Amino acid sequence: MKTFRPAATSVALLALGLPLLAHAQQQGVSKDEIRIGTIQDLSGPLAGFGKQARNGMQLRVEEINEQGGINGRKLKLYVEDSGYDPKKAVLAAQKLVNQDKIFIMAGHIGTAQNMAAMPVQFDKNIINFFPITAAREMYEPLNRLKYSFAATYYDQIRMALPKMVKEKNAKKVCTIYQDDEFGLEVNRGAEAGLKAAGMELAEKTSFKRGATDFSSQVAKMKAAGCEVVVLGTIIRETIGTIGESRKTGFNPVFLGSSAAYTDLIHKLGGKAMDGMYATMTVQNPYTDEQNDKIRFWANKYKTKFNEDPTVFSVYGYSIVDDFAQVAQKAGANLTTDSFIKIMDASTFEPDMFGSPKMTFTATKRLGNNASRLSQIVDGKWKVVSDYVAE
Repeated sequence: MKTFRPAATSVALLALGLPLLAHAQQQGVSKDEIRIGTIQDLSGPLAGFGKQARNGMQLRVEEINEQGGINGRKLKLYVEDSGYDPKKAVLAAQKLVNQDKIFIMAGHIGTAQNMAAMPVQFDKNIINFFPITAAREMYEPLNRLKYSFAATYYDQIRMALPKMVKEKNAKKVCTIYQDDEFGLEVNRGAEAGLKAAGMELAEKTSFKRGATDFSSQVAKMKAAGCEVVVLGTIIRETIGTIGESRKTGFNPVFLGSSAAYTDLIHKLGGKAMDGMYATMTVQNPYTDEQNDKIRFWANKYKTKFNEDPTVFSVYGYSIVDDFAQVAQKAGANLTTDSFIKIMDASTFEPDMFGSPKMTFTATKRLGNNASRLSQIVDGKWKVVSDYVAE
């Protein structure tokens, strides 16, 4: 009977205590490469955001690779387009997971899209890392493969509104919101924030997704004498609501969520947008920013992609940077389990864009719930408050 004798190389590896099948067992990690997947909207209603997030991710991947990669491994970014369609997001996830064999899904944009794609990933033990959405479902219910960085729309408004009401000495607060889960979360946050301050909404009005005329909603809020208006709006609806209000001589304090925190508001809405507030976590990276580090980064981005960076460019860049920090600490034997172990004991300090400190544990999968305020002043977002957190 022939006795099995391990090859000399295997004996040597065993003697050194090195795992024989580490690379073969862990999808997306080879001797010289780590595969990152992302699903963005490159052709649908949020294509501007999706392309910016992809560019930010690509910039950081290239920087890391130029510096030698992570523990000798280069990063490779695989990008798929969902068109902001949950069904396409499932197909994109299937390709990334089963064909491209990614190690991790990072920075996937959109709530419904993530919800549709996560089961495909989780079936193959692939982490959903820092999706670009502020929905509570990105970390609830608890799942070992979920990590979220974005303070929820609900928490943003719930914590910012009472402070603003007090500062402005406002007696009547109203909401206008998109009649879907996003808008409802903003409205719920407003109701909860006011309840904590012993107040109730004086008026609330909604609109269907895709609406372009907000005259009846504005008239309703004006008639109610609203002094602060919380905006459960994104881009077009923010500009439409504020523009209509200014035309009719209705000038309350407008407070939006991070969904309305984009340079497109002042670029498309013009002077009428001055004075609007929005909750946010990262500073808009203007190329003439006074902060030297942000200005240098913004101009490097513009040189590479021939367009100005935005908040979404920063999200993409920072997500890859945070991933790299954890993967580096996980060492040569990078696996899903070793990544989770490091991640669950991780603290991320504020970066140059002013993001808040984040901490994670095995039972805390949202890095932080803090946000701060920016205001459009002379056609630009300007940070006007410190972080508000519990």
